[in-house]
Amino acid sequence: MQKRAGVVITAGALIAGAFGAVPSAAEPSAPEPRTTLSWTACGTERYPRLECASLRVPLDHADPAGERITLALSRIRHTARAFEGPLLVNPGGPGASGRDLAGFVAATLPAKVAARYDVIGFDPRGVGASRPALTCRPGHLAPVRPDSVPRDAREERRNTARAAAFARSCGDAHRRLLPHVGTVSAAHDLDAIRRALGASRIDYFGYSYGTYLGAVYARLYPQRVRRAVLDSVVHPGGVWYGANLAQNRAFDARHKAFLAWVARHHAVYGLGGDPARVEARWYAMRAALRERPAGGKVGAAEAEDTFLPGTYDDDHWPVLAAAFSAYAKGGNERPLVAAYGSLAEPDGSTANAYAVYTAVECRDARWPRSWEVWHRDAWAIHAKAPFSTWNNTWYNAPCAFWPVPSLTPPDVANDALPPVLLFQATEDAATPYEGAVATHRLLRGSRLVVERGGGNHAVTLRGNACADRILARYLDTGEVPRGDGGAGPDAVCPAPPDPRPTTAPGKAAPAVHGALAALPRGN
Repeated sequence: MQKRAGVVITAGALIAGAFGAVPSAAEPSAPEPRTTLSWTACGTERYPRLECASLRVPLDHADPAGERITLALSRIRHTARAFEGPLLVNPGGPGASGRDLAGFVAATLPAKVAARYDVIGFDPRGVGASRPALTCRPGHLAPVRPDSVPRDAREERRNTARAAAFARSCGDAHRRLLPHVGTVSAAHDLDAIRRALGASRIDYFGYSYGTYLGAVYARLYPQRVRRAVLDSVVHPGGVWYGANLAQNRAFDARHKAFLAWVARHHAVYGLGGDPARVEARWYAMRAALRERPAGGKVGAAEAEDTFLPGTYDDDHWPVLAAAFSAYAKGGNERPLVAAYGSLAEPDGSTANAYAVYTAVECRDARWPRSWEVWHRDAWAIHAKAPFSTWNNTWYNAPCAFWPVPSLTPPDVANDALPPVLLFQATEDAATPYEGAVATHRLLRGSRLVVERGGGNHAVTLRGNACADRILARYLDTGEVPRGDGGAGPDAVCPAPPDPRPTTAPGKAAPAVHGALAALPRGN
């Protein structure tokens, strides 16, 4: 990763002494029942200090004496004498496993800060090692799928039938569980974890969808929040149909940024110096793959899957550009197949992750039940943003047929919290910038740190020294940029430089954390 330093100052200069201390929330004093957690060593080669435990929680939190399910937890235990308490971390999704994220956060924060926290990861209900784990219609995302862009009504009906079959399969397998898989239930789980840890309050650090989970938790349990960091912020007013429509436009813009980068490096990739010509060649590749999938597995839909991670993280651009160039110039399929294998091909966790993704999003909020609405909106956006609009539409289409009714999302507006720290890149496609601005307004006293010009999803703990200093100071002392009380940024950090072009073979660049890339169409 590129090392980044420096800070652009906004109103309320971010200099020594220009931070305000977070006021302490009233300490909850009522005694609570506590479940004792039994921690056992479960270290990995990368994170040898990891410990694991399991926690039984109600399937239905409104019926605490009823059926129970199991959450899988992880921990990197504090080593300093001064103990801040538990820092719960979530990588997003929904549907991503979060147990390894505890190791990543503890290893990447400054050692003196991490040493004072028990960093707690968890697999949300239905995910990974939590039980029961959801799986619906195995093989639904396996290659080669039908082309995502329908050429006629018959092809659109075929994809609609696939989405309906997925929803039906989920209902058949998990109808008893589905009413209880959603963000509100997960927020209640967070508080069950807090109680089991014996903590009166928690610190929270969520990426992407994890920002929405954190905001919902804070709304339900404001007195239990000590500090909270929300990185790459979901728009709470777009949950979830509107958020996906906004993603369609933003993914297309970010894909165009990639193609313009390829054009700037014509000397390396040989695809032309005009971005429009490079874009035309990309769509020509897509059309050819529809007719003859590369390696028998990368068709048109899989090509979109392969290049979509490049809209999340520009560290992938050199590998993607080399694969694009090899195919477009000489018909060499191997680099493209290899890029699909490392960035997009379903693996052992994909079916579970996608099942939970749909279960959470379809349950959280209302989706159009008339396919005519989806059809109209998809074609209208596709006309201007064709890169992944239909692909994303089919990814979410089971919600049109979901077998349990949707809830009304909670209002996350909150004036009862200590200052919450928000991070956002201005060109982020997965969670567009407007979501952070909206959340900043809704969380009174929050502070917004912006990576201006940045397009990668997830700002902190990936090499931006400016953002990481602000994060570390907040977790260390509770101090935040003072800001000016307005809706704009309270501090601005520079974006990283563009990646360097290369045609050298190699694996795709790692994500900020594997779980953050587990659901390329997630949040």
